[in-house]
Amino acid sequence: MSPRLLALGLDAASPALVERFAREGAMPHVRRLLAEGLSARCRGVEGFFVGATWPSLYTALSPARHGHHALVQLRPGTYDLYRPQDETLVHAQPFWDHLARGGLRCAVLDVPLSALSAHVAAQVVEWGSHDELYGFCARPEPLAREIAARFGEYPLARGCDAERRDEAAWRDFLERLERGAARKAALTRFVLAREPYDFALQVFSETHCAGHQAWHLHDPAHPAHDAALAAALGDPLRRVYAAVDSAVGEIAACAPDATLVVFAAHGMSHWYGAQFLLCQILVRLGVTAPLAAPAPRPAARAAALAEDAWLALPERLRRALAPLKDRAKEAVRRARPRTAPPRPSLDVDAARSDCFPVYNGLAVGGIRLNLAGREPAGRLRPGAEADAFCARLAAELLALRDGVTGRALVRAVRRTRDLGAGERLAALPDLLVEWSDDAPTGSLAHAGGRAAAIRATSPRLGVVEGANAYGRTGEHRPEGFFVARGPGIRPGRLDAAVSVLDLAPTFCARLGRPMTGVEGRPLAALGAAGS
Repeated sequence: MSPRLLALGLDAASPALVERFAREGAMPHVRRLLAEGLSARCRGVEGFFVGATWPSLYTALSPARHGHHALVQLRPGTYDLYRPQDETLVHAQPFWDHLARGGLRCAVLDVPLSALSAHVAAQVVEWGSHDELYGFCARPEPLAREIAARFGEYPLARGCDAERRDEAAWRDFLERLERGAARKAALTRFVLAREPYDFALQVFSETHCAGHQAWHLHDPAHPAHDAALAAALGDPLRRVYAAVDSAVGEIAACAPDATLVVFAAHGMSHWYGAQFLLCQILVRLGVTAPLAAPAPRPAARAAALAEDAWLALPERLRRALAPLKDRAKEAVRRARPRTAPPRPSLDVDAARSDCFPVYNGLAVGGIRLNLAGREPAGRLRPGAEADAFCARLAAELLALRDGVTGRALVRAVRRTRDLGAGERLAALPDLLVEWSDDAPTGSLAHAGGRAAAIRATSPRLGVVEGANAYGRTGEHRPEGFFVARGPGIRPGRLDAAVSVLDLAPTFCARLGRPMTGVEGRPLAALGAAGS
């Protein structure tokens, strides 16, 4: 039986690529939906479109209201970091709880950064998600056992990230993503067939994984592009997007009477920015105090010596031996006993700093002010002193230039308080450093060690230099898309972008259970219940 409203999320899918692949015939189901439905671009949460997109979508609130902006956050009133999922991920209810409390039956499957609810009729958490915070679980309890028996583990059970892949490993990775999309479609159909639902939501993580890992193989302009490997594999993003499109068509076919919404809450493009240099920059500017260097441990000294010896080898020999090195590292990792993840740390002397970096994703850096009366050893007085400090620091960051191209490294520096108010504002960074995405930074891992260093320069800073050793070559963008088809929805395209905060209120209004006390607003073009 069809749910009244079926929503399918393409996590971090590029809206430009979705439209292109649909136009070229690689995504025929989305192409048909775009022709028959109402579509628009989505607009992510300004400054927080990496870590806060999904919590903001499902609560219809900004991070200043729900309190979540990153997988690791600063505990207010301390210099300690913690993982929000260990306590309370968001301080607001998801819209599916609102619907369930209103008597509607909901099936919520693999929504990123969401915990198991006690209210919905059926829920699957992290069977096939990009981020794993809680581990696989489901409601009701028998559903978890049924999924395990029928579908087993998600094909990419150990996650997406890898330092390096040869051609065989890339083929295996892409085939697993394709199988993951197909199996997720079968799982969704299985859940929908168990009983009738008013609302159902499934999210496909495959577009997210492929975008982070394989952007350099899709994009010939990327510094880490490998033309030979790309020719052997075909465009990895086209393959994965096509697999997800097939899954969308399969699910939609079993819910012909539903209002259908397909969306991406945020997008993806090349990896960019110099976030990995931010701490060094702040230390060089004299506003962040570094930690005293600890004496190296024997194991660390041995590892450093081994790395020095590796780098001393001729490049041709390193390339030949790289697969063997990777297999050895993986064998060591597998043999190492499982331990609790290390406690996150700021890695600076925050008490002696005027400000210090806090994690906010790689696209937009976060900076916390060491405010008197708020932090344990606050140094800056709130008001005029803190305002003047922020203005000076913003000017210094905006003066940063790429030492090779001369282009600005930082596009904007914003005060978080200027983006909106809320009871959880103090949980967020005070300053947001938006890096310029004019050019990709490459990836040391995927470029076989050839990635050029980034040189950040300014008259005051001098030069801070470093190479991007991060294994991902794609990074998030705030733009997403949505397309909806159903009774009373006129085909066409909206000129203005839709906020992700508006999606949940739109779903709820369409189902006759409008949300109150939230920041998002329902889209009139999608109509209300019974239209």
